[in-house]
Amino acid sequence: MEKNEQTIDGTTAAGGTTAALVVAAGRGSRFGGTAPKQYTPLAGRPILTHALARLAAHPAVGAVRAVIHPDDAAAYAEAAAGLDLLPPVHGGRERQESVRLGLESLREIAPDRVLIHDAARPLLESSVVARLLEALEQAPGALPVLPVADTLKRGAGDRVVETVPRNDLYRAQTPQAFHYEAILAAHRTAIGEKLTDDAAVAEAAGLPVALVEGSPKLVKITTPADLSEAEGWLNPGGPSQAPAGEVRVGQGFDVHRFGPGEAVTLCGVRVAHSQALAGHSDADVGLHALTDAILGALADGDIGSHFPPSDPTWRGADSARFLRHAGTLVTARGGRLLHCDLTLICEAPKIGPHRPAMRQRVAEILGIAAERVAVKATTTEKLGFTGRGEGIAAQATATVELPRGS
Repeated sequence: MEKNEQTIDGTTAAGGTTAALVVAAGRGSRFGGTAPKQYTPLAGRPILTHALARLAAHPAVGAVRAVIHPDDAAAYAEAAAGLDLLPPVHGGRERQESVRLGLESLREIAPDRVLIHDAARPLLESSVVARLLEALEQAPGALPVLPVADTLKRGAGDRVVETVPRNDLYRAQTPQAFHYEAILAAHRTAIGEKLTDDAAVAEAAGLPVALVEGSPKLVKITTPADLSEAEGWLNPGGPSQAPAGEVRVGQGFDVHRFGPGEAVTLCGVRVAHSQALAGHSDADVGLHALTDAILGALADGDIGSHFPPSDPTWRGADSARFLRHAGTLVTARGGRLLHCDLTLICEAPKIGPHRPAMRQRVAEILGIAAERVAVKATTTEKLGFTGRGEGIAAQATATVELPRGS
């Protein structure tokens, strides 16, 4: 069953419906900086975007909702752009209250199961979600964990009091998975308590919680050092090393004819011209070609399958939305965009004066460095429809690194 079928009817292969809550209302004071840590860039995109995108792309998750701080509406809108999500809801003063408010908001869809995930854990692997949902077939709750490897000491001041046996001790991670009605009732009962995670809320209500294998990649970003560790998982060996995953190259091609108007939009930049480009959206031929190139690298259809021209929603739409969506799909697959190469084919207008702005705009949309974007222009020596000044064509390639086996 494909993702779009699941988000339309709300069912999953495991039977029933599964929703996900991403808790993103915290301030992240230990991390430092001027913005909450969940909006700090990780590989060119906010930490929160990675968490949202991976859940939204999972074939067993029918709906995803974020719980955010009331002051973060603009930052959230940017982080969530291009993702198919439920509208966010506001959280409370403490995480436990934020989760309860998020659970209450899901009453409108009443899922059978819910995954509760911290925005500060961006590198969620689909295999962890699969293990959690499988465990829910036997228990009302499930928790991903890693065994404690270090020797544990209990201290008082600057002295060791005792060595704590590490047998049967685990590090808890998220997402934590539950039968929806059971965990909602548990959270309602726990109002006013100060429990450290949702598994503790379940335990307090007498709900059995199963343990499943977690992942070392599910690092919780609390300090700048944690952010560096997450960057390392995304880019093993650093930028000077050869990519550790599977490298794919996609190509795209698009054409738009001229029509009445005073300017064209190319690569997200408005360029004065004696005519405009005609199309269902803003007819940005450059961004359309590049969107198809990225989708081609992902083997995920084309721009028309994601944004049908028959849908009035996209009439006059800013093509940046299409390109941002394609870039977010790369993030959702745990990948990264290595390079974009785009060629505009026309006799006029002149592209050269606008090339730096075009490169910068494409980089901004995709959340990558401008050094990873090439924009070129050529003519057809007065031959063909572009040579006759009837329209503009564009071709593009996108180089994407994905985890092996993705």
